[in-house]
Amino acid sequence: MPIPEYPEFAPVTLDMRDDLYPALNLLADGVSEFTFSGIYLFRDTYKYAASHISGSTYVISGEKRGERFFFTPCCVPPNATLERLFEDHCYLKNMSESQCKAERIRLEAAGYEVHEDRDNFDYLYERKDLAELSGKAYHKKRNLVNAFLNSYAYEQKELDGSNVADALSVLDGWRAEKGIDGDYAAAREALELYERLGMRGAVYYVDGKPAGYALGEPIAKARMFAVHFEKAVGDYKGIYQFINQAFAQALPPYFRQVNREQDLGDEGLRQAKMTYRPSGFVRKYRVMPTKPAFLPEA
Repeated sequence: MPIPEYPEFAPVTLDMRDDLYPALNLLADGVSEFTFSGIYLFRDTYKYAASHISGSTYVISGEKRGERFFFTPCCVPPNATLERLFEDHCYLKNMSESQCKAERIRLEAAGYEVHEDRDNFDYLYERKDLAELSGKAYHKKRNLVNAFLNSYAYEQKELDGSNVADALSVLDGWRAEKGIDGDYAAAREALELYERLGMRGAVYYVDGKPAGYALGEPIAKARMFAVHFEKAVGDYKGIYQFINQAFAQALPPYFRQVNREQDLGDEGLRQAKMTYRPSGFVRKYRVMPTKPAFLPEA
């Protein structure tokens, strides 16, 4: 289905990749949500629908906790279009830092509030730091990786058609161990469609059995690599630290940074991400009218 012209929207489908992927792939900021796979795989979670604003940008409409939101990955639309979008949306989500620098004065002059959205900042790490884990800052991480390496026979294989089933078995085992679905549906579809979606990953084996996998994709003109999914099963001490390092080591050196996405305000996850000493963040901003024109139903 082609992407309709605004104000018409259509549910996100795989056929839209040919239009959206090239535009999103050229974005320089590295916002993890601004990939076709991220939009497509979570289309049901957020009820994503797409539209095209002629001569301007694509717009993705979604819903979270009963509130409608939208984001415009390629540029911020003109004021008249924004005013129309805010008639039936509560906020603009994930405005990038470069967009914010270029458009904040205009937006605030037009009566919009612009706020940092810290819970959705992506964590950035130097690929070299994750691959080497050198220095005092990574002492505990190295100990866990070494404990894993000294305790188990392990193997890393690039994800391909021969081992997708092994990665799927890890995902099924992860869900069974956790007792929750979490992002299971999106993670499963990502593995099934990894080639079509332009994703790449690795599968990890412990004592000959599938025990973990990592899956992601290039972003920011292939300057960054975004890790979208990382799963492991079994009681193997240090396996997540091992996967994190091994996958960074396996990435080509032209990926200077690894984007490990946001913490969504989860304090435990925030602390865990901070222990890897991020080199920076992909900052994101939320925009909303000073006086909302659209009020969600009670």
